[in-house]
This record gives sequence, structure tokens and C-alpha cells, in this order.
Amino acid sequence: MPRLRSSAMRADDQARRRVAVAAARLISEQGIRDYHFAKRKAAERLGVPLDSALPKNSEIEQALREHQRLFAGKDHADHLRHLREVAAEALRFFAEFDPRLVGAVLDGSADRYSAVCLQLFADEPEAVARFLGERHIPFEEHDRELRLTRELRKQFPAFVFSADGTPVDLTVLPLALRRQAPLDRDGDKPMQRAGAATLQALLIKDSADAAQRPLSGT
Repeated sequence: MPRLRSSAMRADDQARRRVAVAAARLISEQGIRDYHFAKRKAAERLGVPLDSALPKNSEIEQALREHQRLFAGKDHADHLRHLREVAAEALRFFAEFDPRLVGAVLDGSADRYSAVCLQLFADEPEAVARFLGERHIPFEEHDRELRLTRELRKQFPAFVFSADGTPVDLTVLPLALRRQAPLDRDGDKPMQRAGAATLQALLIKDSADAAQRPLSGT
């Protein structure tokens, strides 16, 4: 019996890995942003039952980084650095709203479909709309659902605009949530967020990594 259970566990792990790799490919090549949808679509393509243990979002993110290193290489690193430079400028631009960088540009999994995602803080979301309007920046507005606790989900206003061809996505949170990050999409841990100093450290590291890459390498 232990041997049978061990074999079953290995088969499950292999299936999870295959689904994670296939989902990462869909995310990278088709710009799918819904990880749940990507893993279900990958499972269906591979014939893996949807009621089986599908990979966690963290497993998909790991597979996505591996995919980017293998198939994008230097192009991915250069594009990520560009997005982080745009993010640094956006943090300065929205300084009065105490902005924080979140999402794929921060964690390094960004691709050509990724937006620079910021969280801004204002008790009156209209202040952000006025800020954009006064600077003649066209934007789209919609709502975004975030998890504050395991049981509590809330809708927050979001604004999307383009900065020289790079999409910038703003979520406006009340001032009370500056020290209470919403939960990440994979569990009950607070979402990773970064201010200007942390982002600048990442940019310095990006530059150092670029200097060490062979000119002909990918």
C-alpha cells in the first residue's frame, strides 16, 4: 500500500507540473491574466480531470519564470527592466497618493502583455480621477475585487491609461489600507508591494545582471 500511494503521489505531482507548464505557456503567449482560467484551460488540453489537484498559482508563476528564461531570455530581461523604469516614473508621478508597485512587474514575471500595476491611497477615489483629468490623461475606469481577509472581499475603483504605449493600471485604496495589504491571489499572505526605494534597488540589480550577460547570449 505505501508503494501504491507513493506512485499515485508521483503521478499527481507530474500532472500538476504538466498543467503548470502548459498554463505558463498560455499566460506568456496569449496574455491570459486569469490564472484560474489558464490552469483549467491547460488541464482540459492535457486531459487532466478538473476535479484533480491542480497546481497552485505560485507553481504557475515558477513555471512562467522558467518559460521566460528559456524562450525569452535577454528580451524578457530587457522588457522587464523597461517596465520597471516606467514604474519608477509612475511612482514619482503619483507621489501625492503614496503609491506602491504590485504585480508582475514587481515579482519579475511580467511579459509583453503586462501592465505596470500600482496601488494608490486616497479616501476619495475621485481625487485620482481629477489628478488624471487635470493633466489631460485619458483613462478608463472600472472596479477591481480584492481580498482583505479570507472571508472579506471588496470592490475598489481602478483607472487604466497608457504611458507611451505601456499600460498603467491604478487601484485606489482607502488610506487605512496603507499598512494592510490585500491578500495575494494564491493564499492568505499579504500581497507583495514596493515603494520607490525598493524598486530602485531592483533596477540597480537589473543593471548589474545586464552587465554580466554575454552579448551573444539569450
